[in-house]
Amino acid sequence: MTEVETSTATAAARSAEPVLRVRDLTVSFHGAERTVHAVDGVSYELAPGEVLAVVGESGCGKSVTSMAVMGLLPPTARIGGSITLDGQELVGAPEKRLRSLRGRRLSMIFQEPMTSLNPVLTIGRQITEVLRRHQGLGRSEARERAVELLGIVGIPAPHKRVDEYPHQLSGGMRQRVMIAIAVACDPAVLIADEPTTALDVTVQAGILDVLRSLRDRLGTAIVLITHDLGVVADTADRVLVMYAGRPVEQASVDELFASPQHPYTRGLLGAVLRPGSRGANGRDRLNEIPGLVPDLREQPAGCSFAPRCAFADADCLTDRPPLSRSAGTHLIACHHPAGAAGTAPAQPAASKGTDR
Repeated sequence: MTEVETSTATAAARSAEPVLRVRDLTVSFHGAERTVHAVDGVSYELAPGEVLAVVGESGCGKSVTSMAVMGLLPPTARIGGSITLDGQELVGAPEKRLRSLRGRRLSMIFQEPMTSLNPVLTIGRQITEVLRRHQGLGRSEARERAVELLGIVGIPAPHKRVDEYPHQLSGGMRQRVMIAIAVACDPAVLIADEPTTALDVTVQAGILDVLRSLRDRLGTAIVLITHDLGVVADTADRVLVMYAGRPVEQASVDELFASPQHPYTRGLLGAVLRPGSRGANGRDRLNEIPGLVPDLREQPAGCSFAPRCAFADADCLTDRPPLSRSAGTHLIACHHPAGAAGTAPAQPAASKGTDR
């Protein structure tokens, strides 16, 4: 397939019916003393061949959202809303049905390959297990396919590496093995949870190239969880920004980077290091968002970001803004998007006048 043909096929796939739909997803964890509301009202759709980036600070609910989609949350979790894959409802589905879908139609690249891979099994054994379970391949056929997959994800000498153990591989190679396992059965949806964390830029570029190739060749829909906005700009089609378990902005990658509407999104973009740039007040340091992410055991009635927002008023403290359409497909949960647009987020009223 030529580059033009691949691009055309990918564009056609993205215009198809969504393969994954998440509607008003909520996830809470019930403990002995309090309930933690980890995810509150997340909705999105994902078409074949589309890449949705989910961004936000640590603890904002990105990984919990994806673990809910995979059906991998612990028994203490309470899930509400709807998750459909190929029209099948996953919330409340029997574990047997979820096991039949995981690895075959729905797959995940976990954040830390060294803890996700089994240290006492060879790389080949861990790949062939998926192939034999979901595709019914024999031992020799599965091994041959495992070698092929290792070659596809860019591991040199795959016929030798297939018999090695995780500790014999570098971090980048282990991440590629995780990708090989995740895509072994050509899943319709691939969730990549921080797939380039702690990797050097050269290895990171190689991992992203593998994901793009899968999207273009197979029409795989990808949910990319990341803190790296450079990766988002280079890879994603759409972006979902989460804060304290809630969606605050969703737009195409071009719209979001050209005209971020939510003060939190503007703060994230303002904290990106750029060559030759200077921070606030001309200081040689990154801009920062003052304050901390709120305790999810005590979600405020109003906007979760209000205590850290320079534009917050009385309405923001008492009335939670709904995620509504701003323009085109741009969605935002903010009472004052017009005030925030075009103005860099300042310190909230409580901290103005201080020199941090």
